[in-house]
Amino acid sequence: MKATNPPKFSLKDELYNSKKVAQIAHEIKEVYASFDANGFGQDVLEKFPNLELKERIYHIRDMFSNYLPADYIEATKILLKALPTELDEGKGDDDFGDFIYAPYSDFVVTHGCTKEHLAFSLEALREMTKRFSVEFSIREFINLFPKETLAMLKVCALSNNYHERRLASEGLRPKLPWAKKLNIDYRLALEHLELLYDDKTRYVTRSVANHLNDIAKMDASLVIETLKRWKSKNKQAPKEMEFMINHALRTLVKQGNVEALEMLGYLKEPPIEVKNIRLKTSAVAIGEALEFEVELLANDEAMLLVDYVLHFCTKRGTLSLKVHKLKKLTLKKGEKALLTKRHPFKANMSTRKLYAGEHLLEVQINGTVVHGERFFLKV
Repeated sequence: MKATNPPKFSLKDELYNSKKVAQIAHEIKEVYASFDANGFGQDVLEKFPNLELKERIYHIRDMFSNYLPADYIEATKILLKALPTELDEGKGDDDFGDFIYAPYSDFVVTHGCTKEHLAFSLEALREMTKRFSVEFSIREFINLFPKETLAMLKVCALSNNYHERRLASEGLRPKLPWAKKLNIDYRLALEHLELLYDDKTRYVTRSVANHLNDIAKMDASLVIETLKRWKSKNKQAPKEMEFMINHALRTLVKQGNVEALEMLGYLKEPPIEVKNIRLKTSAVAIGEALEFEVELLANDEAMLLVDYVLHFCTKRGTLSLKVHKLKKLTLKKGEKALLTKRHPFKANMSTRKLYAGEHLLEVQINGTVVHGERFFLKV
């Protein structure tokens, strides 16, 4: 009997499906008796097969307009009243909430991002972020009403609720992935981060570190200066401060920034010798993997951050680099280390299109390239 392949996982179907739609329809019906839950559910689900994930969010948002009162304030009050209980304060990390509530904040942005409704809308987002993060929705308010929204986010930074506190950092990230670009000066957010860096919740401190990593791509010296000042104040637990520093400096470390590496304890020129770098083969086919090894010898005790840099051949024949982590280790005087790696070149990658041609592998230690080997990628 021929084996059947398991159904392909679909994120949009996992997050937005008939069960989830029925859930919010029931919750709204509980607080708004006139709500046509069946009609709402049918109209929402009818178009789902042809909609991608974000389109499903927009579609549900638009269906709210069809099935809730025409008055924005009245409709939003119903949505707020229908919200489930706040997310568990005891969890402390990785608690974004249920994605089915993303259309709620998008409804607020679409209909309430106005001077007339500003105060009400900002308070609505504060409530909603305690059920599902509104980091994307808040950005339109930041751009159109920066003074008022920054003031609201400062209040969030001082909140007892860690979802509100995280929003004060995450919503203001200058390079938040997949989000609308902010048009305010990135330095304005430092006032909020000052209130958050000593937070006791990892969900918040990870956001602060990610925020600084965003800034580092534009202003490395500001990030290093800020981290040094925070560390000197001893307000954050040493282990958590170490996590934040490592996470915030990750881009600068990949770039070989000397100050960032020194802050982490890595010398730019550590007392080591690269004894050998070997490629298993000089040619690799798409769908196969590049295998290589690096042999190191320490002339004295040394902390090492070993990366490998792949320079990919582009369609135009130029090279485009990406830094990958290999190993973080400490060697004693006279100690050797043999590091091995297998890097797959997968066909149909979502993040990069592969082209046949000459590629370059470089080994980077503490931010400095120590050796390079060329190889050929073939179809």
